[in-house]
Amino acid sequence: MKIENIKINSFGTLKNKEINLDKNVNIIYGKNESGKSTLLTYIKTAFYGISKNKNGKQISDFDKYKPWSGEEFSGKIKYILDDGSKYEIFRDFNKKNAKIYNDNLEDITKQFNMDKKEGSQFFLEQVGLDENMFTSTIMSGQQEVKLNEQQQNVLVQKIANIAGTGDSNLSYNKAKEKLNKKQLEEVGTERTQGKPINILKSKIKYISEMLEKLNLYKQEKITIEQKKKDLENKIQGQEQRRELIKKISELSEKIRIESEKVNYKNKIKEEKQDEIENLKREKEEITNISRNKKNKNEWYWIINAIMIVLMAISIIALKNKYITYTILTVLTCTLVLEYIIKINKIKRNKDLQKNKIDLLNTKIDFLQKQKNDIEQDIKREKDNLEKEKEEIKNKYNIELYDIENSKNDLEEITSRINEEKIKLNTLEVEEKSIVNKLEDLIKLEEEFATIHEQLKEIEQKNYEINLAKDFLEKAYEKMKKNITPKFTFNLSENIKNITNGKYTNINVNDENGLIVEIQNGEYIPAERLSIGTIDQLYLSLRISMIEEISKEKMPIILDEAFAYFDDERLENILKYLTQKYKQHQLIIFTCTNREKNILDKLNCIYNSVEL
Repeated sequence: MKIENIKINSFGTLKNKEINLDKNVNIIYGKNESGKSTLLTYIKTAFYGISKNKNGKQISDFDKYKPWSGEEFSGKIKYILDDGSKYEIFRDFNKKNAKIYNDNLEDITKQFNMDKKEGSQFFLEQVGLDENMFTSTIMSGQQEVKLNEQQQNVLVQKIANIAGTGDSNLSYNKAKEKLNKKQLEEVGTERTQGKPINILKSKIKYISEMLEKLNLYKQEKITIEQKKKDLENKIQGQEQRRELIKKISELSEKIRIESEKVNYKNKIKEEKQDEIENLKREKEEITNISRNKKNKNEWYWIINAIMIVLMAISIIALKNKYITYTILTVLTCTLVLEYIIKINKIKRNKDLQKNKIDLLNTKIDFLQKQKNDIEQDIKREKDNLEKEKEEIKNKYNIELYDIENSKNDLEEITSRINEEKIKLNTLEVEEKSIVNKLEDLIKLEEEFATIHEQLKEIEQKNYEINLAKDFLEKAYEKMKKNITPKFTFNLSENIKNITNGKYTNINVNDENGLIVEIQNGEYIPAERLSIGTIDQLYLSLRISMIEEISKEKMPIILDEAFAYFDDERLENILKYLTQKYKQHQLIIFTCTNREKNILDKLNCIYNSVEL
């Protein structure tokens, strides 16, 4: 893998910067504070993204390198893999994910796995290196090559760590010990009763026993609730029946009242009928009287005629001096006159009787109308009664003759309801007592759920620790079996060439750690070497690791890595790097011209970039 082009829009102090790199040797020259370290950080963050977390620093990389004046916080890198495939990555550092384009400038970002936390994993998939491994091996800085005497043992340990585990910060034995300690303190074992997992298991056992007891109360509560429900349904049914009987009674009373009204109106009707009959009889009597008066009227005219005759006879008798006849005639006339007076009286009475008959006829007509109206009211109310009776029958499925029985049931139902309510109150008291106990159940269930979650977390932690231990063991065994022999051979070759054959063989084992063979054949611990030699050893180790850790021939990036090398050692290392690692891209950051001068001396072609 080789970087071809770097373009920076704005990143820290670097703005609108474009750098073309050669596939072999590149010297990037810049004075102190010119941006060399910023460029290194840009390369790393372009591939892996920039962190917004401080990670123990005073300020995060995101805040450190973000432009203050609002420039576009972005850039891109073009690179080529060993198989010849070319890629271009554009990254806007304000966003989590970069955009990846192939040689045809097609967006292939979605072809790579996406991690929710880290974003696109394209570079990890392409070269097989995570950010930590890339930083600790591909990039070697001045502070990582030159260490003082007090740090000598630390450096030797780092060398042993890389040789043993592939990571300068990871010692197999210490890592294993740390995992065991972490497991013991944060999880525990079956024998460690005071540790988290056993404490939680004891709590779970106790709570389980309590829950079992409380579940009995829970079942009892369910039984009581069912009984309550049955009683409530029963009471509700009885109350509905009571309400039904009340409604039926009300309707029955209404029917009774309506029946009384009908009976009353029937009585009135009968009275009206009697009154009509009496009036009719009275009318008949008056009519008969009128009829008699009519006959008398006929006699009136006859008597008048007789009187006229008698008067004529009387006049004749007087003229002829028939006294006797005259007296008889006068008596007769007197009788007739009296009769006439009586007849006139009868005539006057007849007129009165006629008026009375007319009045009786009017009264009879009025009474007949009242009677008819009453009959219609009676008929209408009878129809309403029949209708209400039918409604009762249809709605309540009960005949009127059952109503009285229902009324008798009302008291019994009310008594039954009261009895059921007493039972219900008793159950509610029992339920309240159980509910108080079940409050503990709810608390225990919540505590049980919390503890169970804690146990799951601890078990998950235990699983992860065991997984890490297993992975560490397998990785270490694989390293010893497959990688370490080849790695130590390459490391030995590197140190031999860098030191001009002064040291020829390096080995790593569990018992002695890192040991070096000196010219007389003796093996000595690396701690006994000079600081300068340890510096060379550490750089050799880094370079050797590059060949082992990646499926690509990764660039070798050195940031002021030779600042403390004398010219002889620098010439040896540059000569060796340019000859041994021709297939790797070499990028050297420096603030001096020593590297250029030595490369010129070695007739080595290089690409020079000045910041």
